[in-house]
Amino acid sequence: MADTTGGPILVPILGDQLTRNLASLRGRAMDDTIILMMEVWDEATYVRHHKQKIVLVFSAMRHFAAELRDAGWSVDYVRLDAEHNAGSLTGEVARAVEEYSPRAIHVVEPGEWRLREDFDQWADKFPCEVHILPDDRFVSTQAEFDDWAEGRKELRMEYFYREMRRKSGLLMNGKDPEGGEWNYDSENRKPPKEGLSAPERPKFEPDEITGEVITLIKERFADHFGSLERFEWPVTREEAEEAADAFFAERIECFGPYQDAMVVGEDDLFHSMLSTSINLGLLDPLELCRRAEKAYRDGRAPLNSVEGFIRQIIGWREYVRRFYWHQMPQLQSANELGATRSLPEFYWTGESDMACLADCIRSTRDNAHAHHIQRLMVLGNFALLAGIDPQEVQDWFLVVYADAYEWVELPNVAAMILYADGGKLASKPYAASGNYINKMSNYCSGCRYSVSKKTGSDACPFNPLYWHFMDRHRERLERNARIGRIYSTWDRMDAEKRREYLDSAESFLADLTPAKKGWARA
Repeated sequence: MADTTGGPILVPILGDQLTRNLASLRGRAMDDTIILMMEVWDEATYVRHHKQKIVLVFSAMRHFAAELRDAGWSVDYVRLDAEHNAGSLTGEVARAVEEYSPRAIHVVEPGEWRLREDFDQWADKFPCEVHILPDDRFVSTQAEFDDWAEGRKELRMEYFYREMRRKSGLLMNGKDPEGGEWNYDSENRKPPKEGLSAPERPKFEPDEITGEVITLIKERFADHFGSLERFEWPVTREEAEEAADAFFAERIECFGPYQDAMVVGEDDLFHSMLSTSINLGLLDPLELCRRAEKAYRDGRAPLNSVEGFIRQIIGWREYVRRFYWHQMPQLQSANELGATRSLPEFYWTGESDMACLADCIRSTRDNAHAHHIQRLMVLGNFALLAGIDPQEVQDWFLVVYADAYEWVELPNVAAMILYADGGKLASKPYAASGNYINKMSNYCSGCRYSVSKKTGSDACPFNPLYWHFMDRHRERLERNARIGRIYSTWDRMDAEKRREYLDSAESFLADLTPAKKGWARA
């Protein structure tokens, strides 16, 4: 056992903790601290992450390490291809403990359950004190959420969001919400008008550091999903701030009204595209909310857009973080609707005659991104209606998006998209027919299927799949106050029409080709 009585403090920093005022760094003396940053095989491959996601995280880590060194910190940075790389976070911490004989380890709690289980073993593994510090880069605390959730059967974001508004003071007029309403979502559902386009967001050319990472990922992860033809994500704080500046100057005004719109060729539309930078730690989410509020106060952005942006961050983002920890580990295996169908192969290849799915998967492959309504109401809606196994859907979403970490992905997919938790998070399944997609996009005009046809081989598959889903889950969903009345429409159909819907859905499902094993996990 190493003598650790007089050693330095060892501060491991994870790839999504790239924040200068991180709790484990705050108040630390530079001459008494060794910062440890690690690119490890286990984290890159526990699912087979999109190539762009791995490039993003490794490049941002390398840039952050350089920033820390320039500021005077001692940084032990372990590259993926380093000869001594142990391949895991715990293995690399063990190596650093042997090398530096620290008197203590200070680490900010990880965002993911599996890592917290590993970190909780460190005190028994290592001959020094281990301090796991709360991640205080959020407005809420877990204790606040758990107290709020106490005794509630349903945990609705809207009510937690109001608590976050009160706590932060954002868009408040004394004790009342600005404008008299907490939520302006009803004003944020405009369908895309013809010719709708948005100013192009900043695209960032890879520098030398990012170029080295791209070469590494092409060599080591060639069989992972996704394209590296264009890598344009911000990887430094300065680039992330430039991306934020552009959003507040050029796109926030229209963000609210068109946040649910989908347009072929407009992969970003008016979305901020800042989630990757927020989740890495390059941008302060509360500061972004204050900038949005200032844009409203200065008359540069309407209240519905600003409230919608702020709700995504101190409402939804805060809520899913806390819901994740409140519901783990049972959320990982939740399958309330008993969905068992294999994920279709087209989720990986993009080869589908359904124009909406093909375009969303194409954007996912090329950009490691699709915006929230594409994820929920196209990709997720199909998985829900088709009864795809929740764990396969969860793995897919975790693999393919550059902003996906389990704490944010799992509640969104298992609970919001698939209703696998039985309604603890969502008040109803977000099931929709082709009519919704036709209303909120221009996908249907270029599709080989007809959205106006309800059944048959040429009908939009969402139409029969919707009724197939509602029929097979009637016993559970008929009691739901928000959607139960749908069954009166079903019951008014004659028996032959209902049979046509069910037969059309079953014929389509029977022709789906399951994905081969190994796309998501080796």
